Amino acid sequence: MATIHYWDRNPPYGALAIAAVGDVTVTINSDPKATKDTVASLALADGEVLRGTSTISRYLSRASTKDLQGKDALSSVYVDNWMDHCAQLVPSPQLESLCIALSDYLALRSFFVGYQLSSADLSIWGALQGCPLWKKIKSSGKVPHLSRWFDLVSSFPEVQKVVDENDLAKKRAVAAATDSVEAKKGGGDTGSFDIDLPGAKKGHVVTRFPPEPSGYLHIGHAKAALLNQHFAQMYEGKLLVRFDDTNPSKEKDEFVENILKDIADLGLKYDRLTYTSDYFPQLLEIGERLIKKGVMYADDTPVEQMRNERLERIESKRRNRTVEENLKIWEEMKAGSEVGLLNCMRFKIGMSSDNGCMRDPVAFRCNLTHHWRTGHTYKLYPTYDCACPFVDAYEGVTHALRTSEYKDREEQFYWVLKAMQAVWPDLPNVHIWDYSRLNFVHTVLSKRKLAWLVDNNHVDGWFDPRMPTVQGILRRGMVIPALKEFILSQGASKNVTTQEWDKIWTINKKHIDAVCPRHTAVETENKVLLTLSDGPSVREELQVPRHKKHAPAGEKTQVRLNQIWIDQADAKELKDGEEVTLMDWGNAIVEKITRSEDGQTVTALSGKLNLAGDVKKTKWKLTWLADVQELVNLTLIDFDYIISKRKIEVDDDFKEFVNDQSRTVKVAVGDINTAKLAKGEIIQLERKGYYIVDEPYVSSDKPVVLFAIPDGRQKPANK
Repeated sequence: MATIHYWDRNPPYGALAIAAVGDVTVTINSDPKATKDTVASLALADGEVLRGTSTISRYLSRASTKDLQGKDALSSVYVDNWMDHCAQLVPSPQLESLCIALSDYLALRSFFVGYQLSSADLSIWGALQGCPLWKKIKSSGKVPHLSRWFDLVSSFPEVQKVVDENDLAKKRAVAAATDSVEAKKGGGDTGSFDIDLPGAKKGHVVTRFPPEPSGYLHIGHAKAALLNQHFAQMYEGKLLVRFDDTNPSKEKDEFVENILKDIADLGLKYDRLTYTSDYFPQLLEIGERLIKKGVMYADDTPVEQMRNERLERIESKRRNRTVEENLKIWEEMKAGSEVGLLNCMRFKIGMSSDNGCMRDPVAFRCNLTHHWRTGHTYKLYPTYDCACPFVDAYEGVTHALRTSEYKDREEQFYWVLKAMQAVWPDLPNVHIWDYSRLNFVHTVLSKRKLAWLVDNNHVDGWFDPRMPTVQGILRRGMVIPALKEFILSQGASKNVTTQEWDKIWTINKKHIDAVCPRHTAVETENKVLLTLSDGPSVREELQVPRHKKHAPAGEKTQVRLNQIWIDQADAKELKDGEEVTLMDWGNAIVEKITRSEDGQTVTALSGKLNLAGDVKKTKWKLTWLADVQELVNLTLIDFDYIISKRKIEVDDDFKEFVNDQSRTVKVAVGDINTAKLAKGEIIQLERKGYYIVDEPYVSSDKPVVLFAIPDGRQKPANK
């Protein structure tokens, strides 16, 4: 067996990922006693030793049977060319421009070569993963397509495992988190999971998270994903992620990539990634067997008439077609012919059931739309109700967790599975466990409704910070630990409740307040210049903590001068002769207040320092900024609920309650340090609240854009 040897602080990520994804068996020797001069090596069984990440990667790529080197000679050449490119992806002044070029190349591509993961992707990913400058470039916003691709590659379970096993910082974080959970002894977050799954045996439980690639994941999906992971881990079993891609009209490659990104952001650890489309051949085979068994029939009843007949419990005139006739139409449907397009296939269950889901539901229907994964190979697709029971059983899922809104469909699930077991030997049973749907005030979680908001430009996309999508709430400033804490606190209860957003944002504040740096901003509109007669006429600069109680936040530069800006709102509260505190400087006495002619606006202030004054005795603690040229233009954006009504009822048309005044913009100037903030960095603007950097500093004529983060106490902007 071959052995890879390397310094544990400089893993050959690309080679390790190729071995993992390519299913090449190697022994790992991660040596903490090696040095920075240690070159990664691969010792083969015959005594031959290969040195260098590039050489090792090429060997492992060719040793794999997974087509990582490309499916043909030309693809293999392209893969080699991209692997050569990795030598340039090292810390240097040219790295950013190289990454921008790679990002541009990926603008319309998911992978570097062809339509699937190859050693080219894994090698470039490995070079970036091991490069200390990559994180800064990735967060700059300059390489959006390369960042998207990097997250996609990182989401593959084998790649995740390579990172987990070699990232020293992550190892320490995981160890600390484990210690914390152990200290809680099962209390707090996990207290509501004290239930037993029916028929569950340790080591044999398999759960699945089956997102449909017709939108981005929202917070309800996050709950489903984390619950499935929790039970898989609790029973020492497995978690599968399966894309339910049975409706090509709604599915896009964009959605698949972003769902994988969301899964990676949530830290979901799954054992296998599959697609329902992997099983289209088997589903068509079982469809034919069900027809021959007499439990499925072709029906060309118009859609509206079929809907009404199901409501009225009226049998279709086509219900008693012969097996031969049904098989003939089945072939027409598979071909996508004119006759086939007029028909669907329905399960023959029973039209008299009190459960509407049991009244001969549709099992297969034609669709000529290009499928994002299989192209035009198929013209006939199973419905979710048909595909899910089969694929669950076929993949060995033991417990299917689903929200209680689907309770009526459980009877149908078990009927369909039993019918399939009758014609497909050895399909195992699947247990359904239902839990409560996650509901929030002023929120819709239907993907159809969320898509309508996007398609009609009421929001800026699925990642808009007003959206309840994972990307939306993360962009607004939610941190993953807070999101997980909230979801796990909900547990697996079956009690349906409507949650307040204040609760989750309060949890978030607890996580960010202790660590986020502090900065200062003054609103631009009618800002007031305070002239201090005894202040420094030449600027003074001090290095002060960005967070007084969290040293790792680092330091910032504070500039002091005899002219400083303060907010108009603060200036209006002051009185002649009043002593105030200038935060992080000392006290001052306001000697003169100049107002506009109408007396409504303060236009200027003058005063003097009183640094010996007692800061505890002043009423006003003022934030301020020295009047220097380097102040940074800021755009502060706050958000209200996109849905104005607290709870949308079943009979409501949610479109009538869309709030098109849900975005409030203020202009401000920030301290000189805000020019260094990175995209996604969370800060507190003192006396204004918490913010996340959406657009970092680029140039003096383009403001830094900050999104306000709710803290659980603030009222919505327009309420």
